[in-house]
Amino acid sequence: MAINWFPGHMHKARKEIKKVMPQMDLIIEVVDARIPFSSENPLVPNLRGDTPLIKVLNKRDLADPDVTARWQAWLEKERGVRAITLTHNQRGEAMEILKLAAAMTPDHDRQKSALRVMILGIPNVGKSTLINTLAGRPAAKTGNEPAVTRAQQAIKLPNNILLYDTPGFLWPKLSPEACGYRLAITGAIRSAVIDFEDVALFEADYLLQAYPELIMKRYGFEELPVDGLALMDAIAAKRRFFARGGIPDLHKVSEVLLNELRAGTLGRISLETPEMVEQEAREAEAARLAREANQSG
Repeated sequence: MAINWFPGHMHKARKEIKKVMPQMDLIIEVVDARIPFSSENPLVPNLRGDTPLIKVLNKRDLADPDVTARWQAWLEKERGVRAITLTHNQRGEAMEILKLAAAMTPDHDRQKSALRVMILGIPNVGKSTLINTLAGRPAAKTGNEPAVTRAQQAIKLPNNILLYDTPGFLWPKLSPEACGYRLAITGAIRSAVIDFEDVALFEADYLLQAYPELIMKRYGFEELPVDGLALMDAIAAKRRFFARGGIPDLHKVSEVLLNELRAGTLGRISLETPEMVEQEAREAEAARLAREANQSG
């Protein structure tokens, strides 16, 4: 199932950001540390040009620390990019972003004019919470549901920094397809537009492959289920989630799997690695070339 979510206000946000980004001195992009690639907006590199960029891998406390370290190194291969990690309620760490912003814009005289900084982030990565931490006051609306911010606003920060907040927006077609699933698992896509069982099955298959020991420990299995569907059936049996007639209630199991990953109850889990992303890119390019060859033939 292809997962897409691009309501009208996101299209409007994209147009507004494109218009004002050339006026910015620096960009901060907040991504989810569990999915740094899938939660990175592919429109940003084209819109950014040579503007310095700070990548904030937020929700570090939920992600696999070894994988996060690999992501930091991978992201900083790009010119003009610095990658830092963050977790909520760490004001001291968050304020280091402002020092880094100054270090990355050494030619800007803040005695003469404010440093114009744009902060970007897809829905539900913690952008508004970070803004409030930097501002030291409730300057941006926050919420557990994605897409709370609907309009741009400028917020004054210490050291003559003017922060331009922007609505979180996705993109019209989530590609590769796995990106859509990862975004759905972490809660970046509104629950009303996803098939819980389909998304949870994707998660179950991945967890069995990448974090079998966490699955065994959390659900008390003596042996590992053979695939994602068997895992969901086994959780139903352990938790006694049965529908009428003794059929496993897979919707209830799906809610448990998604909620426990989002809350960190399963452990510190990353849903993608740089190596996975590079492999997916190679496969997508090979598929594209094959399609073109078939069309021309």
